Amino acid sequence: MSPASPAVTTDVDVLIVGAGISGIGAAHHLSAKRPGTTFAILDGRHEIGGTWSLFRYPGIRSDSDMPTFGFGFRPWTHKKAIAEADVILEYLDGAVADAGLAPHIRFGHRVLSADFSSDTGTWTVTAERPGGEVVELTSRFLFSGTGYYDYAGGYTPEFRGIGDFGGTVVHPQQWPEDLDYAGKRVVIIGSGATAVTLLPSMAGTAGHVTMLQRSPSYVLAIPSEDPTAKVFNRVLGPERGHRLTRRKNVGIQRGIYKIAKRYPKAVRRLIMADAKRRLPKGYDVATHFNPRYDPWDQRLCMVPDGDFFKSIRRGDASIVTNTIDHFTEHGIVLGSGELLEADIVVTATGLNILALGGIELSVDAEPVRLGDTTVFKSMMLSGVPNFAFAIGYTNASWTLKVDLVCEHFCRLLDHMDRTGRTTVVPVLDGEQAKLPLLDLSSGYVQRRIDSFPKAGTIGPWTVKQAYEDDVARLRDGAVQDPALHFGAPAPAEAAVV
Repeated sequence: MSPASPAVTTDVDVLIVGAGISGIGAAHHLSAKRPGTTFAILDGRHEIGGTWSLFRYPGIRSDSDMPTFGFGFRPWTHKKAIAEADVILEYLDGAVADAGLAPHIRFGHRVLSADFSSDTGTWTVTAERPGGEVVELTSRFLFSGTGYYDYAGGYTPEFRGIGDFGGTVVHPQQWPEDLDYAGKRVVIIGSGATAVTLLPSMAGTAGHVTMLQRSPSYVLAIPSEDPTAKVFNRVLGPERGHRLTRRKNVGIQRGIYKIAKRYPKAVRRLIMADAKRRLPKGYDVATHFNPRYDPWDQRLCMVPDGDFFKSIRRGDASIVTNTIDHFTEHGIVLGSGELLEADIVVTATGLNILALGGIELSVDAEPVRLGDTTVFKSMMLSGVPNFAFAIGYTNASWTLKVDLVCEHFCRLLDHMDRTGRTTVVPVLDGEQAKLPLLDLSSGYVQRRIDSFPKAGTIGPWTVKQAYEDDVARLRDGAVQDPALHFGAPAPAEAAVV
């Protein structure tokens, strides 16, 4: 972006909040496509990776294939298509090193608030450093790459009598590094992606692992390695092989999703039939693997090489489908009256979601009520100037959406430079119906989704959960739109060109 005049001094052109996948992706795109743009990444923690460095529970891994969960600009060359957190962090470290991003990252800066001034066309961002020191930074644009998980803590329901339990209770988001579960009786409360990851990871070391679920989820076995990707990489090289594998996997993801939404009963039967053939003969699949909802009303739980089912077949683990009445010193009393004995209880009961990392936005000192804003092109907010954010797909790999948003963001900045504009704001003209930003029925989403920006129902205000539609809108579509209002500071404050 054009250098600012002394009257409007800014620290950087773009401030990026979050050093996870979204923030690293935004910084890489800016570095590659706009080498003259100054930027900084602020993160409240002391290492990159976001979710992948925060969570430390056994077996944490991606639940999407890495050629699509990885960046479009950096090939995924590891043999595993479903990767553990340490492998993902190595990949992110490589992305940071490739683009020379490390000097731009400012760790230990937890962003508290950000106020946009219409007079100067700049953001003033307030961040807290360790020890309570508060600092202010200014920028032309603010980009939120904070995801939607609340890093302060996960969700644990109020369980009656939990204080009477004589063993250890742990939530996966606060996993103790010194937790010794060897030979112990472990009960995992939950049935989502975290629970189905923990069960096979702890089984074999623990004495026995029981997954206690109130209701089942869809569990689908997928290969941990992609033989097709190996052939593509060997024959075409990593760059072209990655692009082709990515395209193939996007097609498979979209195909499965569309079929599931169109023929939910048939897909339910197929998933249950696959579970049945992987489990011991006579296993009660109808009770433990038959969810109350249709496929893709919530995310499917992907298990690489069927490791979840293998643990049950070996007898290292089991599933109990029941409700919790109360805790006792020795375990959990179920709704049926049975006592489920335990030494360790893992409350894989979900996460809390938090819009924009809890940053308090304001425009000209007027607070922005996020729940009253509407999302423009899945990346900007009505009435909030010079602001963009990235939230990935609920039905496909997160990073597919992040790459598209970052590409469009760079195109938007290019357009503003060409036309001499320094401010841009989406303006919602007229009334239209509003929808939740995230279209999942999962409990962790429903608990706080009202505090998030809303999706519209018309034109650019819709939030697409379809990669092919976003390619047309964000990658190939025009930057200009009647809903986008561009402006510039008063002549005395205008940037020097």
